[in-house]
Amino acid sequence: MAERRPRGRRRRWSGTVRVRVTAIATVAVAVVLIVASGLLVARQRRDLVEHLDENLVAEASRIGTAMEAPDAVAPTLDDDDERIVVVFGADGDVVVSSRAGDEFAVRVPRSDDDETQTASFDGESYRVATDAFDPPGGGEGFVVVAGPLDDVDESVATLAGSLLWIVPLAVLALMAVVWVVVGRTLRPVERIRTQVAGIGMAELDRRVPSPPGDDEISRLALTMNEMLARLEHSVRRQQRFVADASHELRTPLTRMRTELEVDERHPQKADTAATRRSQLEEIAGLQRMIEDLLVLARSDAAGVSRSETVDLDDIVLEELRTADGSFVATDASKVSAAQVVGDPDELRRVVRNLVENARRHARSRVSVELAENDDVAILVVADDGSGIPVERRTEVFERFARLDESRTGGDGHAGLGLAIVHDIVTRHGGSVQIDDAPSGGARFVVRLPANSLSRTR
Repeated sequence: MAERRPRGRRRRWSGTVRVRVTAIATVAVAVVLIVASGLLVARQRRDLVEHLDENLVAEASRIGTAMEAPDAVAPTLDDDDERIVVVFGADGDVVVSSRAGDEFAVRVPRSDDDETQTASFDGESYRVATDAFDPPGGGEGFVVVAGPLDDVDESVATLAGSLLWIVPLAVLALMAVVWVVVGRTLRPVERIRTQVAGIGMAELDRRVPSPPGDDEISRLALTMNEMLARLEHSVRRQQRFVADASHELRTPLTRMRTELEVDERHPQKADTAATRRSQLEEIAGLQRMIEDLLVLARSDAAGVSRSETVDLDDIVLEELRTADGSFVATDASKVSAAQVVGDPDELRRVVRNLVENARRHARSRVSVELAENDDVAILVVADDGSGIPVERRTEVFERFARLDESRTGGDGHAGLGLAIVHDIVTRHGGSVQIDDAPSGGARFVVRLPANSLSRTR
């Protein structure tokens, strides 16, 4: 049951997206089609009414012009014509009228030429056109021509009826198309989700299928694969780190236990003072190793904890003064002012680890240089020891790395010092590399972004 609920949630999520997109598209198109249909019906009625008005105005004008002739004869009207025509003479009497023309004309107010209006008669609607004319005997006559709106209403009703079934069918067809298209679009996403859901901690080498092309889905698959690659690298690194840390911690603990067991079995031969000194040295080494492990753990968990302006030259000089006693000479004559932005405690550890590493492997001399060049602070720590082979120079920055010459990188000789240097410098946006020193030893070069604000003051 613990597995069914997530799958159900995923199915509901996928279905919800599909339904939501389909519903939104369907509603949007339905609204557009309904509005467009309403506008089409209104436009159709307006055009038909305008066409009817033009015919009525033309007919009224034709009759009025004919009645102005000297030998004017009253027009002959067809009783089968649906139009109503009434001609008034100068005295106001009806000269000629079609069916029910007299009664209809009385109800229609006279208007200016070429104007139309709507009137109701006998339960029907008519469009009415009027036209004044000058009869041969003088005065003013009046022509009324009316046409029924039945044909207009029937045409509009036919169009509206057609749209009543065309629009729903179009909306349903669009809904089906959108449903299929969205389903096809989400299918690769669902495959990617299924693949990712099936990847466990022991299967981090698996990757999701990448569709062809360069669209959003393919870029999503590429991003997921890149994320899985980073996750695999991080997990493998953590597993290696835990295994190496366990091994490194087991070794001194084994030595301590062995010494105590020997003293316990042979108390008459035990040198308690020597055992105590040895135990204290082992404990001090363990303490330094655990501190380095904590530094690396914090380094993996987050970026730079603090960001402030740091006088790197002050840190270098202070570390050279407070370093534990050594018979190796240190040259700091080329240390000049340099400011960077970062965590002062972490930068101090970088300087300390590099100086202690150089002193441990130097024969007689260590040189430290610091300068700013093109907005970059360059820290150089070199020794005159045996150096590091070119093919092994990247290896020394790995955790718990040891070269054949036992050239390790940090406190406790556990191979963590230079790994800490690399991690801190990288998180501060810098780089560290190894060259050959002029004296034949190793030369560590650290480059960090300088504080550009200090140059403008």
